[in-house]
Amino acid sequence: MIISASRRTDIPSFYSEWFVNRVKEGYILVPNPFNPKQISQVRLTPDVVDCMVFWTKNAAPMLDKLDALKDFKYYFQFTLNPYGKEIEGNLPTLERRIDTFKRLAEKIGKEKVIWRYDPILTNSKYNTRFHEEAFASIASRLKDHTERCMLGFIDHYTHVRQAVTRHDIHPLSMEEIREMAASFVQTIPDTIHLDTCTVKVDLRDMGIPAGMCIDKELIERIIGYPITARKDKNQRDICQCIESIDIGTYDSCLNGCIYCYANTGKGKLSRNTERHDKHSPKLVGHVLEDDVIKEREMKSLRSDPTLF
Repeated sequence: MIISASRRTDIPSFYSEWFVNRVKEGYILVPNPFNPKQISQVRLTPDVVDCMVFWTKNAAPMLDKLDALKDFKYYFQFTLNPYGKEIEGNLPTLERRIDTFKRLAEKIGKEKVIWRYDPILTNSKYNTRFHEEAFASIASRLKDHTERCMLGFIDHYTHVRQAVTRHDIHPLSMEEIREMAASFVQTIPDTIHLDTCTVKVDLRDMGIPAGMCIDKELIERIIGYPITARKDKNQRDICQCIESIDIGTYDSCLNGCIYCYANTGKGKLSRNTERHDKHSPKLVGHVLEDDVIKEREMKSLRSDPTLF
């Protein structure tokens, strides 16, 4: 099985110590996002976990903990955007994050660190020219430290519309998207392959295919054996990722990004982060008497189990 850690929150940045504790214990408890009293017990053992996919904007707290993952295969989706504090409020400087990206790639291999330029948004400050120049600058500095860049474009989710509109951020026009994409294609180094995240924006005619963040081909390359995996039915139709188990919790990410789909309110975020205990099997809070815990059926996705 593939573990996603996590689309819902930045585990490497804020919860790496907790995650290492869960690896040592060999399991994690993951509440159902729609019914928190229903909890899945998910095994974190090499016999059933084929690969882990980490999602982060700052992997620095994880760098000294990678030895705890020596029995596992994994890779990182690492977002590097050039926005200011008014858009991504709690991130280190871009310079520090680029340095962290490079250090991570040097430790684990550049094929295991995917650069996400995501989400692309525009206003009077972050216009298309800004993105063309910022992208070219970051791409040049990462040319020896990654093999892939995933492009994503802002989604105006209902609960973030007020925040993004306050900064004069409106839905992107196709003209803007294609203007930036043409520049990206021209300036990206030959060492980096360019994809879009999801098929929502089709740029194939410009030489930018729709990629997969949880990518079967990349996973097989990293783990060294073929797997049998279906498209993830829990993701949107426009997402081509293969199936995974996400171990994160909504309303727990402290990056402070105004466009975030996973945080729905400051009150929830504050309560959840206060309830976090690095020794708990749950990311947020502890098991209560009326919680219903069921062990999740898990198995390796190896296409030939006899090779195990």
